[in-house]
Amino acid sequence: MDSSIVLPGDILPTELLPTSASKALKLGPGLRHLPPSTIQATIAGKVTKDNKKNAIWIEYNGGRYIPQPNDLVIATIVRSAGEYYNCTITPHAPPALLHQLAFEGASKKTRPQLHSNDLIYARVLSASKHADVELECFNTNTGKGEGLGQLKGGCVWDVSCQFARRLMMGKRGGLVVLNELSEKVAFEVAIGRNGRVWVSAANGDVKVPVIVGRALQECDEKNLDEQAQRDCVKRLLKGI
Repeated sequence: MDSSIVLPGDILPTELLPTSASKALKLGPGLRHLPPSTIQATIAGKVTKDNKKNAIWIEYNGGRYIPQPNDLVIATIVRSAGEYYNCTITPHAPPALLHQLAFEGASKKTRPQLHSNDLIYARVLSASKHADVELECFNTNTGKGEGLGQLKGGCVWDVSCQFARRLMMGKRGGLVVLNELSEKVAFEVAIGRNGRVWVSAANGDVKVPVIVGRALQECDEKNLDEQAQRDCVKRLLKGI
């Protein structure tokens, strides 16, 4: 990966873009496409690219989450309103909209029946200062859920938005905590760029999600390096 600092409104030079000819260019958070071929930054931060995935995005240190198209987020259902669900992505922000048919295989008869306080793992479909944020729980190109949808059971933990982004990058983000935990205990995890992490144990065990959540928050708050992350996991797992 390569990086360069940009400011809102900056135009990315072509030499910063991934060069794969076999895959479509994927724009992540902080970037937008201006036809026909201009890529512009919408936030300040580091331009980061992954040549293998032909993807490019902006890494930034802002504490407040700003929804960007294609972000994966964990949202809470507030209420049903007509054909949509109102969802909370972050406190003190206007509700996002999720169409009741924006799920894999959903129809008026088979759509999920979600209720207040239910959790969903969703993708940001659109985000604009002049319109409500819209979410979806399936890939519109394939029609598949691809892991999106209602999150049942488990626990939700709050981390910083920067830490959540690093978690999604795995070792490339300097984080080994989830890999270390998964070698010792079995669990499922969903990471939202809005600073929320859902953890559930396959057998319904409550202890495992609590340990995973505590490990994540400690690594985040103390900004632990890789060896300190391993030590943290080892210490927390002594209780099992």
